[in-house]
Amino acid sequence: MSTEFTLPEVSQVERHGYLFGHPIAHSMSPLLHQTVYNNLGLKWSQFPLDSTDMNLFLQLIKHPQFYGAAVTMPHKVAISQHLDGLTPEGAAVGAVNTIFLKEDVTGKRLFMGTNTDVIGIRDSFAYNANPESYHNRPALVVGGGGAARSAVYALRTWMKATDIYLVNRDAAEVRAVIEYCATQGYGDGLIHVATVAQAEKLEGVGAIVSCVPDFAPVTEPEMEARKILECFLLQKSHKGHILEMAYHPSPWTAIAEISNNAGWKVILGTEAMIYQGLEQDRYWTGKEVHQLPVEQVQKTIAAKLSDARL
Repeated sequence: MSTEFTLPEVSQVERHGYLFGHPIAHSMSPLLHQTVYNNLGLKWSQFPLDSTDMNLFLQLIKHPQFYGAAVTMPHKVAISQHLDGLTPEGAAVGAVNTIFLKEDVTGKRLFMGTNTDVIGIRDSFAYNANPESYHNRPALVVGGGGAARSAVYALRTWMKATDIYLVNRDAAEVRAVIEYCATQGYGDGLIHVATVAQAEKLEGVGAIVSCVPDFAPVTEPEMEARKILECFLLQKSHKGHILEMAYHPSPWTAIAEISNNAGWKVILGTEAMIYQGLEQDRYWTGKEVHQLPVEQVQKTIAAKLSDARL
């Protein structure tokens, strides 16, 4: 899809960035970042670029006042080949959701890629959970895509997970996650839990990251995956924290309801969205997260969600 795209607003701000993806109409990314810039007194804006036209995007980012971009589906994997370098997180996860700039020794501007989704997952637990509930325990990831790889990376790198159980309706996707993580050096202790009988024999988990949309299970594989998750939620004695990554159209999902009723502490997906966004602004503004208006961002996103429910 090629898109005619003009941004007269660019001339009205000192620096600008983009949210590049399709579809992105529901994204709260521009609102989040505008809240940060307004509170810091920066005359910056992030503009939504709802497009699948990679060439258009690559031209737009050459503008001298471009500061960086958020990249979402379907471009997270494809964008990597167009960048000058990746951070360890971007390379390890195999998906880039953030482009930032740096200069080489000659002053040439370099386009770098990273993945802040892993930070969003890590910090959602760090700021909302007691680490004793999940450190040195098995963890569980529901899903089989890029978000699942991000979850495995965060659990393995920072959250002291022992084994990591993978549950998904599609066994091939799980195999792909395990194989990819293994090639990147963080694939030890990944276990595909394919049946309820297998789940019943396993140790309970401390952290769960659910990376699937809020759809009721319909097919047999979907129903089996839900039953496996419910085995860990309902039948195990240890009750930890679950991060429900889905937050559209509502952050309170069916999985969140089941988890809450079973005695688990639910961390809403908006937390991951906020902390990955603040990490993006750390790259773009050069300020540490504690120097950013975290509380104002949380209030703004909460108000937006409240309006959406009216």
